[in-house]
Amino acid sequence: MGEEREDPQKLKKIAAAAYDYENDPRWADYWSNILIPPHMASSSDVIAHFKQKFYKRFIDPDLLVDAMSSSSSSQPQRPPASSRSTNDSAGSTARTSGTSATSPPTSLRWDRQTIQFSINAWVFLVAVLATFPLVPKHLSNRAYRLSFMGTASSSLYSLYSLYGKPREWNLQGLQVYFRSIVMSKDFIYLIYCFSFVSSHLCLKFALIPILCRALVNVAKFLRRNFSQSSLYRKYLEEPCVWVESNTTTLSILSSHAEIGLGFLLIISLFSWQRNIVQTFIYWQLLKLMYHAPATSDYHLSVWTKIGRTVHPFIHRYAPFLETPLSAIQRWWLR
Repeated sequence: MGEEREDPQKLKKIAAAAYDYENDPRWADYWSNILIPPHMASSSDVIAHFKQKFYKRFIDPDLLVDAMSSSSSSQPQRPPASSRSTNDSAGSTARTSGTSATSPPTSLRWDRQTIQFSINAWVFLVAVLATFPLVPKHLSNRAYRLSFMGTASSSLYSLYSLYGKPREWNLQGLQVYFRSIVMSKDFIYLIYCFSFVSSHLCLKFALIPILCRALVNVAKFLRRNFSQSSLYRKYLEEPCVWVESNTTTLSILSSHAEIGLGFLLIISLFSWQRNIVQTFIYWQLLKLMYHAPATSDYHLSVWTKIGRTVHPFIHRYAPFLETPLSAIQRWWLR
């Protein structure tokens, strides 16, 4: 009987190990939110443990997650006595010369994450400047466009770092490359920024998703790289902890803002500032956000609330709109 009870769990663990985590954008977000020491992040046992936790949370709630082995959760093992005795002279030489084998935990290296942090910190400051009410209008408008340009640059750099460039510069190669990036969050934000930076409309409301994205990325980087800094612990630890613990709330806020912007663009069609091309492109982008794994859950919750609020009024006061709305809904879900 015990073996029969264990067999389903064995199958579940095999399925969890074979799951394609790299092509699931939720795994990248989940792994980036885990704060563990650097020596543990490269351990295969630790990665397998958190992959099982991810699989249990998003795929199969009935999976029983294996406990992390003690050797993985502890500090790196010390070398045996024989190797320590042979290396004592080399170690003492290094200590007397004043050199260190490892860099301090708060050292800043210009890798991909540091470049992204620098761009996002700059975007956050410029976007705050654009929304500040006492800033002169010409300076505010310039900061508004610079915020979108900075976010577009960050998204382009992230796409290049993660997906590289097309293998072949022909139509087929570009189609394959486009299909690989079209559902990623970076591509969505790239199109989002281009749709506003190229428009003569200046909707400060559109900066809310940009601010939320930059804030989350900056907070994650600071917690990972400056957690031992006294300046961080004194001034930045509480805000960063709050941001990381409320990432879902910020994502829902961004989704509300993104959908609200779609309706604002429709209203703008009745003014002299109307832009039909921008409105069409943006609603195509909203449809992509609804289907993309990185944003679908948040957009689905917002659209569900809108449907529950609007449909009773349409059914009661404007039943003639039900037929065109059902056609639009079929296009939207396609």
